[in-house]
Amino acid sequence: MKPKAGDRVKVIAQDEIKEGVLMPNEETDTVVIKLDNGYNIGIDSKKIKEIKLVEKHKGKESKSKVVMKKDSKKPTIAILHTGGTIASKVDYKTGGVISSYTMEDFVSMFPEIEGIANIKTNLVSEMMSEDMTFSHYKKISDAIVKEIKAGVDGIIIGHGTDTLAVTSAALAFILENLSIPVILVGSQRSSDRGSTDAAMNLICAANFIANADFSGVALCMHESTADNTCLILPACKTRKLHTSRRDAFKVVNDKAIARVDYETKKIEFLKEYDKKSDKKLVVKDKLDDKVAVLRVYPNMNSDLIDALTKKKYKGLVLEGSGIGHAPTNIKENLKNYEALKKLIASGCTVVVTSNCIFGRVHRDIYVNTRRLGNIGAIFGQDMLTETAYVKLAWLLGNFSKKEAEELIDKNLRGEINDRLMEDEFLG
Repeated sequence: MKPKAGDRVKVIAQDEIKEGVLMPNEETDTVVIKLDNGYNIGIDSKKIKEIKLVEKHKGKESKSKVVMKKDSKKPTIAILHTGGTIASKVDYKTGGVISSYTMEDFVSMFPEIEGIANIKTNLVSEMMSEDMTFSHYKKISDAIVKEIKAGVDGIIIGHGTDTLAVTSAALAFILENLSIPVILVGSQRSSDRGSTDAAMNLICAANFIANADFSGVALCMHESTADNTCLILPACKTRKLHTSRRDAFKVVNDKAIARVDYETKKIEFLKEYDKKSDKKLVVKDKLDDKVAVLRVYPNMNSDLIDALTKKKYKGLVLEGSGIGHAPTNIKENLKNYEALKKLIASGCTVVVTSNCIFGRVHRDIYVNTRRLGNIGAIFGQDMLTETAYVKLAWLLGNFSKKEAEELIDKNLRGEINDRLMEDEFLG
């Protein structure tokens, strides 16, 4: 019987014998197998003498529900699952990574977490983070509120990494006066790979919740490519800066909140932070859908701006160049200037950020930026573009236009720093 994808096989080649799970591969003339250590290897088909079937793929086995005994001496942590690589595995039909573990699977993969806290689990959604919409932010915040009312000591949110930082910023604005830690955790490598960062990120997040007096929204991800420490990162000042590295998440225009040592469990705070309190939670979970992001670029056409006016958009984050410039000055670009002027006159709030990752925008240094300010554009200080986007949508969803424009360049959740220190650049 010819082995199929998902079967366990032994590949006998000219100079080696390898055993593992046969993976789909139609793109190259190689046989790909997943080794027991989690890594995939490809073996040139021309060098293969024989492929022996060791065991047929049995498909997904049903698992009994995980029963976790409650220990009154331990804190209770709720793990809310939203999908993403941290809860992903290989789909042997396609060879791709899919989000398909149940929450029981999720906890079973990380048994160490039960030694830290009592664990509750809840499946909020099962999706990749690039598919997140504003409605999902509300769904997550509803689940958080439910767990807080149930008396948990902290919450971990498993989330895909692509928009992890955007969701953290959205939740920071939606949930005011959080009395417990809400830590978002992702993974750059799926949990069935030998190089996965899922376990360490999750365990460090749980240790932080169990042993620190922090309250609020934050992220927990690898500090470096080594498996030794994770950083607790601020919700509104963090960005994914690499597609695949395990230390992809970096703080921008700020400092990390704390460092968690995976081996020793030591927690080192790196800046001031909000501590647990008995403040009353305030939830404002509306976000206006009519908000867009537009990045300026050479040879930009005013048709894009005109389309926002025509569609009656209420907000625009204009990611300018450098300190907040836009192609609006010479004759060829005056149409962009007039289009922005018309858009703002129609009632749209325009906020300027920078395509530079570090630093801040300013309206009063150059004539070009003053011209944008004169027609009503608001300069967003040192906010990240994606943070400005969710903040503007949140403000327009919960406040009047006047209030939104008064608050957009004010620091509400740590999204704006009035002064940046030298070590906050590429720190």
